[in-house]
Amino acid sequence: MLTGAYQGFFTAIAGASAALTGLLFVALSVTSRSRLAGYPAVIRDVRAAASLLAFTNVLTVSLYSLVPDTNTGYPALVTGVFGLAFTAAGVRSIITSPETTAAQVRRQAGLVVALLAAFGFEVAGGIQLIAQPASRGGAETVSYVLAGLVLAGIARAWELVSDRDTGLFSSIALLAGRDGIDHSKEAP
Repeated sequence: MLTGAYQGFFTAIAGASAALTGLLFVALSVTSRSRLAGYPAVIRDVRAAASLLAFTNVLTVSLYSLVPDTNTGYPALVTGVFGLAFTAAGVRSIITSPETTAAQVRRQAGLVVALLAAFGFEVAGGIQLIAQPASRGGAETVSYVLAGLVLAGIARAWELVSDRDTGLFSSIALLAGRDGIDHSKEAP
């Protein structure tokens, strides 16, 4: 069981992820089902589910970690494995969809790599905490992953609400003027 500063961290991040999960539900229910930056529905759905998974992963680990005498490693390991399975299923869904092009599949690589890294580190931190419940390294790894998942969930949620790709490469392309939009037809 983690105590001290980690209890405060888990309390704060549980509240934040619960609030963000609720806001995501509201955002998804009021936004149109239009295509996200020209992506087919399967990509929009996987990206929306990634946001929800990020928030619920954080909520699950932090809530179980607040239960007295619970080893944080177990919920971190279980949710990390679910996250890896989700990522694999999402990749399969995107690749096998007849709506997606090879270019659209490649543009999802950043999200896939980020999810695999986050959930891989979460599994590793969980295993470390199961083996050594007082492990500071395991606790830090899980805590950093949870904080990162909240930020990733916020980025994906913003992408859904704003109905455009907010990823790093898309943002750089936009700043470089290579976003694929003809700006000459815009009103001054």
